[in-house]
Amino acid sequence: MSSLETARNVHLVGTVPMADTGEVFAKVAAKLAPFLKRVPDGETGVRHYWITSQARVLHYHPQFEPADHNWSPESGAPPPAGAPKYRLKPGVDAGAVELPSFGYGAFARASYQEFRKAKAAGMIAADTRFQVCLPTPLAFMLGIVAPECRTAIGPAMDRRVAGELADVCAAVPAEELAIQWDVCLEIYVWEGIRDTYFADPKAGCIERLVALGDLVPRSVELGFHFCYGDFKHAHAVEPKDMQNMVTMANAIAAGLRRPVSWWHMPVPRDRDDGAYFAPAKGLKDSPETELYLGLVHHTDAEPGTLRRMAAADRCLDRPYGISTECGWGRRDKATIPRLVDIHVQCARGIAA
Repeated sequence: MSSLETARNVHLVGTVPMADTGEVFAKVAAKLAPFLKRVPDGETGVRHYWITSQARVLHYHPQFEPADHNWSPESGAPPPAGAPKYRLKPGVDAGAVELPSFGYGAFARASYQEFRKAKAAGMIAADTRFQVCLPTPLAFMLGIVAPECRTAIGPAMDRRVAGELADVCAAVPAEELAIQWDVCLEIYVWEGIRDTYFADPKAGCIERLVALGDLVPRSVELGFHFCYGDFKHAHAVEPKDMQNMVTMANAIAAGLRRPVSWWHMPVPRDRDDGAYFAPAKGLKDSPETELYLGLVHHTDAEPGTLRRMAAADRCLDRPYGISTECGWGRRDKATIPRLVDIHVQCARGIAA
């Protein structure tokens, strides 16, 4: 049996610091193709900084104004303090606010054409799906909407994100599409470091994630990326272990009317102990649901990654794939070839 036949799958979380989608496919996806079931477009260009990239929509919206900051999208850089907040201008009726498109459908339509070309050229396997990663409404609400406006704006943001999903589904054939919901601010709520604008924060997060999952057509694959943040290459809070992610995943799976294709859960660099991985034994999902552990770290490369994999192997009685903790968008582009090599070597179980 060849090493490829026994290799683990690899998952790309989303962003890749390349110039455009074509470069992502040629320099990353093509080299990881034997290990990938899905390929994102790298969220290049204006999308590279996740929800902060969409602050431009509120910045130019005639009914919103900056909430005590002078940041502008023309600056060409994200604010040093994090995502900028916006509030309704005085006198604006929140019930009449409709948010314009964030552009995910248009980006998906353009990138899907590049995806088709990459498949035709043999860079990507024929059965690989095109992965589109979407922030949740809560991410936008807590990230770029001022606290005093969140309750009023919540319904409009829910409609907008549902519209983004519909636009993506209209742009890509269902049998080739995979949707990933990026679950970040919900993790912050569960870890007790962020407040929400709705009652019963933990249950409210699950209710909303279930609703988002059920919006995805059954013929489209559905995944959830649990994220502890990557602002300035640091977590917003360090996970004690995988318990909160497992509890959330179980609640989501129990509430959904459709299957989940994959979960992605991060593993901090210093966690190669059984206590971290032990809660994952309690996942109550379908046997068809894939688990990806974000245990690949550039800083300690193959030795550290294989050490974390060995710890996971000792605790889990299910297969899993490997990934980084988060997207690659804020990494130095020069590190990407080496990072790809680490994935390849560790997917094959080979030390450098």
